[in-house]
Amino acid sequence: MCSNGLMVMLSTVAKANLYLSLFGFFKVPLIWLCRPKIVELDGEHVVVKLPINRRNKNHLNSMYFGALCVGADIAGGFMAMSKAKEKGQRISLAFKAVEGQFLKRPEADVHFICQDGRLIEQMLDRALESGERINHEVKITATCPSITGDEVVADFKLTLSLKRRDR
Repeated sequence: MCSNGLMVMLSTVAKANLYLSLFGFFKVPLIWLCRPKIVELDGEHVVVKLPINRRNKNHLNSMYFGALCVGADIAGGFMAMSKAKEKGQRISLAFKAVEGQFLKRPEADVHFICQDGRLIEQMLDRALESGERINHEVKITATCPSITGDEVVADFKLTLSLKRRDR
């Protein structure tokens, strides 16, 4: 079967995970080493799961804060990347600022949730239309569903910066 046939057969989440894995392997190896998985993805939100493992634990057997920042980065940036890809546009994406509140020790797999899909789409539209860099804060919450349910273990505010990238 050709690769186009395979891509047609894959679900949206499976395609997103394949893209994330390849992006991590070739562009940002630290993402690949953390082994994130997209759990949910639609136009309004994304949920990224970061498994806790030997590579991303600290001396207290909870997820290292650097790995937590990787998860927040993916949750905040993946939606912008996927929306730009849907529009057939290339963008320059960066984070200009980060603020994190670590509320509880995440001692299990962590789910990072970004529900700013509409905001990110508006930012993307403005960046594509104007050609200017657009900056706005996006919010990401982190939970450990297997041990604390929906209780938030960390909150992040990241300033997402988008600009149209000319081919």
